[in-house]
Amino acid sequence: MTPHILTRSLNRSATIFLLILAAVGILLPLSNLLLPDGSFLHVPTYLISLFGKYVCYALLALSIDLIWGYCGILSLGHGAFFALGGYAMGMYLMRQIGTRGVYANPILPDFMVFLNWKELPWYWYGFDHFWFAALMVLLVPGLLAFCFGWLAFRSRVTGVYLSIITQAMTYALLLAFFRNDFGFGGNNGLTDFKDILGFNVQAEGTRAALFFLSCLALGVGFLICRAVVTSKLGKVLIAIRDAESRTRFLGYRVESYKLFVFTLSACMAGVAGALYVPQVGIINPGEFAPGNSIEAVIWVAVGGRGTLVGAALGAVVVNYAKTVFTSGPLAPYWLFMLGALFVLVTLLLPKGIIGTFNAWWEKGQEKDQAKRDDAAAAARESAAREDGVIAPKMAE
Repeated sequence: MTPHILTRSLNRSATIFLLILAAVGILLPLSNLLLPDGSFLHVPTYLISLFGKYVCYALLALSIDLIWGYCGILSLGHGAFFALGGYAMGMYLMRQIGTRGVYANPILPDFMVFLNWKELPWYWYGFDHFWFAALMVLLVPGLLAFCFGWLAFRSRVTGVYLSIITQAMTYALLLAFFRNDFGFGGNNGLTDFKDILGFNVQAEGTRAALFFLSCLALGVGFLICRAVVTSKLGKVLIAIRDAESRTRFLGYRVESYKLFVFTLSACMAGVAGALYVPQVGIINPGEFAPGNSIEAVIWVAVGGRGTLVGAALGAVVVNYAKTVFTSGPLAPYWLFMLGALFVLVTLLLPKGIIGTFNAWWEKGQEKDQAKRDDAAAAARESAAREDGVIAPKMAE
């Protein structure tokens, strides 16, 4: 991917988004670390972690918008890839605890000691190294997406049927990870993390660094998505979204295109999950819940499907609303409010927040251009009359 491709893929809205993201990713950590607690501009550490969680959700929404907004693949199981990336990072963090755990076992995590495990399972080998965990964050979700997509797309499963089997996939993983003998902590999951790369996870500096890295990952993910959707590959993806059978008839290997973008999207979701875990301090099977994947689709719909910027914005807006409304008397009614929001957006703003704004902006630009064209035509006609080219109109 050359710099020319990245530069060419940036329009005005993409540039503004990246500038805002860069400002937020730099200024918020600095205000947390450099300004005193009593300062008006000081950002508390808990807000840094909260905003970091929002950024990770934005990256997840971006990965869904890439396949749904531009290729027409509605996945209701993308939370599975998010959770798998989180578990890969959580396994590394658990191996860093060592003798500081409750049972002080240098090899086995506390939950394994509690369940009388005698030795570490083979699939935990290598997670004491960060590079191996980082590789698994990409490889495990990507491999699952590749195998799943190869079977589904090769069988030409599309539409609501594909959505149902993606939901079935994440539900099957939910049931598997709930088992205590599966080796991932069962219902309690993985928690009580201490260090990451030798730094205290709870320290203010580590929290600020994780927030910055989350913003950086979101920016890189956005650039990758923009490079994909503005290239020739992106045009084929849009053609598949709008007329898959016709695109296949023209000779394109539709399955290969869908498999590539689905795998790429899963890897992005895995990175989002890996950055999410050290900031929230826990990963459990609840992240596989199908409702989480459906909620992520709602973020994209609210922000604007097929806009990328709207997907990230929708994730932040909806999760901020969730934080506000679930901490008060309206907490029991949040799911009803979320469903009502989805219905209202579908009926009143079918293009989402950013999509509707772009439509209004383009309509306004067209009106302004029409006015400029009329004014230019009137000026040319007036100049022609003054030069005698056109006879002046006689008063009736």
